[in-house]
Amino acid sequence: MKHISLLIIIMIGIITGLINGLLGIGGGTILIPAMVFFMGITQHQAHGTSLAVILPTTLASCLIYGLNHDLNLNLTIQVIAGSIGGGYLGAKLLNKIPAPKLRRFFGIFMFLAGLRMML
Repeated sequence: MKHISLLIIIMIGIITGLINGLLGIGGGTILIPAMVFFMGITQHQAHGTSLAVILPTTLASCLIYGLNHDLNLNLTIQVIAGSIGGGYLGAKLLNKIPAPKLRRFFGIFMFLAGLRMML
């Protein structure tokens, strides 16, 4: 990992948490590029670390959404059922994709997701 100050790491965390809580995104869209380009960790480590960071961030956001009655628990449980299997398969597949292809795929996915949201 490149030498990076603790303050910058904490600021990246704050921005990620803020975007996650506000828009429901942030882990992958902010953390992965920040870890790869600013912290110098590998693409694969960035994906794994991002997922580990998302869990507590998401729990904090879900608590607030739940307290405000903005959380559909029934739908959440149904989506979790499929997401566990998909997450397992995705993590297994991640290790079979070379970092340059993974970075390209991630960039294309983010571009298309942004384009879809704009339209």
